[in-house]
Amino acid sequence: MLKEKIDISWAALTESLATVFKENAKSNDDNGGFVFDNYEVLKKHRYFSALIPKSLGGQGVSYKDMCECIKVIGKSCGSTALALSMHQHLIAASVWKYHKDGSNVVLLKNVSQHELVLVSTGARDWLNSNGNLKKTQGGYLFTAKKHFASQSVAGDLVITSGIYRDDKKGDLVYHFGVPTNSVGVTILNDWDVMGMRSTGSQTLVFDKVFIPDSAISLQRPQGVYHGVWNVVIPVAMPLIMSAYVGIAEGAFHDAIGISKNYPRNQKHLNYIVGKAYNALIMAWTQWQYMVEQAQDLHFSPNNKRTTDILSLKTNVTEACISTLNQCMDMIGGQSFFKSHAIERMFRDVQAGHFHPLPKWEQYDFTGHQLLGN
Repeated sequence: MLKEKIDISWAALTESLATVFKENAKSNDDNGGFVFDNYEVLKKHRYFSALIPKSLGGQGVSYKDMCECIKVIGKSCGSTALALSMHQHLIAASVWKYHKDGSNVVLLKNVSQHELVLVSTGARDWLNSNGNLKKTQGGYLFTAKKHFASQSVAGDLVITSGIYRDDKKGDLVYHFGVPTNSVGVTILNDWDVMGMRSTGSQTLVFDKVFIPDSAISLQRPQGVYHGVWNVVIPVAMPLIMSAYVGIAEGAFHDAIGISKNYPRNQKHLNYIVGKAYNALIMAWTQWQYMVEQAQDLHFSPNNKRTTDILSLKTNVTEACISTLNQCMDMIGGQSFFKSHAIERMFRDVQAGHFHPLPKWEQYDFTGHQLLGN
């Protein structure tokens, strides 16, 4: 009974906050500025520690409930929802590891205590990574450029990776964390894009940044699939796609209300609405299945789960885009004006294709996995 009360309170709180976020979504999109005000509100209500167990100072919100919260925010402001999902997937992976072997306690406690914002560069790194690590006394000097670092302008700690050329083992990818205030870290002002304009996904530049030996959390061969992705992908993609499903839901709701009073489409409205709803149901049901696969961060990692999640990610993306296409048809040419929220939602939802894996890479990866097994 207590769990039910907690769930209801978080859902109600998120609905309330999302109403406020919606009021600022257009101005943030127009100027391309990060959603700093929204992040301050989220910090005040401890969303950045929400997924962390209460025993470590967090709020103990379930993974499933966090996906729902991000979806709700996505209905009002896609940029806020997507940026938040990037932090949450790093926390989710750390909580999964904590459940498994009790590790990551220091990180999770620090986030809980200070509401730290974690930034990921994994979207562009995938199997190969980029950037160079050179050995020095007590650690490494890291030099790299990392694009698409969502919410980097508001971040405290970057979870990233780089390449170390080992004379015996060949090229290795090392994973580690870097505080954004480290000497040699620069955030470029280069996020000027079509959609998701307020996610603060600037490029991070690392110029001979010192990485202590103790910061290295994983070593793996470059270009070779590693089991770490069987943890990262199943926790990351449902959270990320929650933002896009939220956008699709929000657009559908708005378009339905407008279309009833739009005379030009009355002959075709039933068909357009029916087609839009089919697309939305496709997005929603497959996203739900993605969320279920994470098993509230108690799943057993394996290649099949990861392959399924990546395929579902492509399907959900395309269904969300299809939903927006039909929503624009519902309300006609008015949707083409930048003053209209659905125009922004249409642009925002296009970004779904660029999360790992982009669909052509996903098709190749999935086919390789299935033919190889």
